[in-house]
Amino acid sequence: MSVLIVNKNNFDSIKTSSKPVLLDFYADWCGPCRMVSPIVDEIAKENPQYLVGKINVDQEPELAQTFRVLSIPTLAVLKDGKVIKQVTGARPKSQILALLEG
Repeated sequence: MSVLIVNKNNFDSIKTSSKPVLLDFYADWCGPCRMVSPIVDEIAKENPQYLVGKINVDQEPELAQTFRVLSIPTLAVLKDGKVIKQVTGARPKSQILALLEG
């Protein structure tokens, strides 16, 4: 499955997914975000049991504010519409997968 571009118009349908959801909050100008982005893409392709989305904080400031994103990249994991884990900073693939599996 490919990564979904998340915005305020489609967020509700993503939030209510029966699958665990990984959200990557990023900006195009952010160096660490560019390091995490291909890892998030790989996770989406290799793990159809997860719903993976990206949120551009410059284009969707309301969503960033909802999740209290103060710095990027921020990764959030949702289950049953609730945030169960949220971390800030670039992470290796193994740590991102551990967030989803944990």
